[in-house]
Amino acid sequence: MSTAGGRVVLVTGAARGIGRAVAEAFAAEGARVVINHPGELDNAEVTADRVRAAGGEPLLFEADVADPSAVERMAAAVHDRWGPVDVLVNNAGICPHATFFDIDVALWDRVHAVNLRGVFLVTQAVTRRMVEAGKPGRVVSISSISAWVGGSLQAHYCPTKAGVSSLMKSLAIILGPKGITCNAVLPGVIETDINREDLRRPGRRSAIEDRIPLGRLGQPEDVAGAVTLLARPEAGYINGAELLCDGGMFVNLL
Repeated sequence: MSTAGGRVVLVTGAARGIGRAVAEAFAAEGARVVINHPGELDNAEVTADRVRAAGGEPLLFEADVADPSAVERMAAAVHDRWGPVDVLVNNAGICPHATFFDIDVALWDRVHAVNLRGVFLVTQAVTRRMVEAGKPGRVVSISSISAWVGGSLQAHYCPTKAGVSSLMKSLAIILGPKGITCNAVLPGVIETDINREDLRRPGRRSAIEDRIPLGRLGQPEDVAGAVTLLARPEAGYINGAELLCDGGMFVNLL
């Protein structure tokens, strides 16, 4: 894997939120950044503008990560243009809050398809090309603190994030001998569109902030810092790990 600028980085769900911040962070290192999105072209173009401004080269690609044919087209197109990916960041995810008895099979299946099957499909398609090219690399998947804890409105979401973390452990064993490390970043409460409505509930924001020793909600840039950390040359011996990025919320019992 190149240690200089110009690495090829594919970020799924990069049209906004954490994905956008991750794309910008790698662009600041001079990366060529694939901005995957599910059809949010306007938002994706904003990310592309920010990637250029930060010093990177963007490539927009629309693909539903839950669709095997779309994922294969994306992986092939990126490989044809730039060669094997250096860093894959599996960020795409959804969490439509719902009470347990309101979750129907369609909602359950869609959340699992995007959040877990999508990570499997994209990682398989991208790392297959890494292995065939004999090229080492990094896979960093955005899991969640919800892989370790439950949520009253996230009975469909939490199992997917536990699955992402577990998948990275298995892939660390499978791909490690090929020089490809696989790790998970577990964000706590990050201020993004995925939880904006929840944070508007009376008293919700202050209650969460009171649990976080750093005294604030996380920002997308906080997670981007954790992701780029795992992609650095100095992190080359970190494999199969879970990196919690929550401001200390998890360890704060009281």
